[in-house]
Amino acid sequence: MNVKKFTAATSRDALRKVREALGPDAVILSNRPVDGVVEILALDNDDVASLAAPSTQAEPQPRFASFDDDFDPEPVFTRAPAPRQPAPRAAAPQLDAFAGQAYVERRAAPAPVEVEVPPTYENRRAPAAAPAIDMAAMSSMMSAAIAQAKESAASEMSGMMSEIRAMRGLMETQLAELSWNATAQREPQKAAVLREMLAAGFSATLARYLIDKMPVTKDAAEALRWIKTVLARNLTTIANEDDLLSRGGVFALVGPTGVGKTTTTAKLAARCVMRHGPDKLALITTDAYRIGGHEQLRIYGKILGVMVHSVKDEADLRIALKELKNKHTVLIDTIGMSQRDQMVTEQVAMLSESGADVKRLLCLNATSTNETLNEVVRAYQGSGLAGCIMTKLDEAASIGNVLDVVIRQKLNLHYISNGQRVPEDLHLADRGMLLDRAFRNNRAASAQFGDADLPLMMAAAGRMDGHEHALREVSLG
Repeated sequence: MNVKKFTAATSRDALRKVREALGPDAVILSNRPVDGVVEILALDNDDVASLAAPSTQAEPQPRFASFDDDFDPEPVFTRAPAPRQPAPRAAAPQLDAFAGQAYVERRAAPAPVEVEVPPTYENRRAPAAAPAIDMAAMSSMMSAAIAQAKESAASEMSGMMSEIRAMRGLMETQLAELSWNATAQREPQKAAVLREMLAAGFSATLARYLIDKMPVTKDAAEALRWIKTVLARNLTTIANEDDLLSRGGVFALVGPTGVGKTTTTAKLAARCVMRHGPDKLALITTDAYRIGGHEQLRIYGKILGVMVHSVKDEADLRIALKELKNKHTVLIDTIGMSQRDQMVTEQVAMLSESGADVKRLLCLNATSTNETLNEVVRAYQGSGLAGCIMTKLDEAASIGNVLDVVIRQKLNLHYISNGQRVPEDLHLADRGMLLDRAFRNNRAASAQFGDADLPLMMAAAGRMDGHEHALREVSLG
């Protein structure tokens, strides 16, 4: 039982001290005035409860002796302490000077007594501290949850947008079919012109654009003449080769493998030799990979009496162009590679950074499809093409595909090549001749486009928005 005494000037202050120390459930044992103050004896409620429990006899507690007990380490019991017997002087242990000094210091300086402050009721009844929260782990979990939610939302949004695009494409196709069917019934000459353009090899995108802009007429032949006039106005060619050969410069023929760059280079070299002589011309080849590639050009050079230089990289090309700067015309035959090869970009960079004004002429194969020619132009475009040359005209069933690309990409058509003879099979591009050739003898081809196929093709052309920027610049007047 732990009875505590509290004194204060008044009973109220004394009771307040009891409440602060023992809580509101404390038991007041006595309350009396003593020497002008109020004295209260109180007991904690927990101690009162322990009085009702059966008490057990406490075991004797051992007590260890201190330095005051002559260093006796054996424990003694408080209930039956053993009497201390003075040791005889002869049996006292002999301590050295250092041990005696330490003993005297310990006896002279008693250890400070720590006064134990009894805990208050609030401290004893205070709840246990909450465990600390790992904010870093919590932030990481929240970031992971937010990222997962964003990814899920993005995936759902992407799927929703795909479905919306599919529905939009389906609706546009159906509406375009209905619109074209109505137009074909109301203006049948437009359907006839569309068949002619598709049979000539022109894209459905360009055909639809021109047909939508075509003036109202009842005659299909007149409508076709208007189409040819618009195409001729937008097909850019050089007026005569005097501007090209007389001006001179450095020209590089580029293009995919097998398009006829080496043969075309030999044809241009023969024209330059006939106009200015072999001393004013130089030939350079970068084809060090194809077996016999540079040998073919060397044979042409030997026939023409022109020296052929072989280069491997940009450094060799710089040196060669610096040595040949006094030549009137320099023709470069480049290595052929696919338009999807990453080395195309390196080749364009090598020609652009050679230290000279190298004009690139792109060779376009007339037998290639419209999509393939578009890829070739995009791959070799670089900082800009000086012009293009149409090759293998004699092997092409239709040339509308090449003319379509030249018009939409706004290229300057210099020459057309229609055979292997050097230099006879190289001609200046003639717009009228090319358009007549495109629309000539294509009745069998136009018959393959039925009335049921035209609405589908026009609807598909309406979804091709990639060339709208080029088609808006097509001159109609």
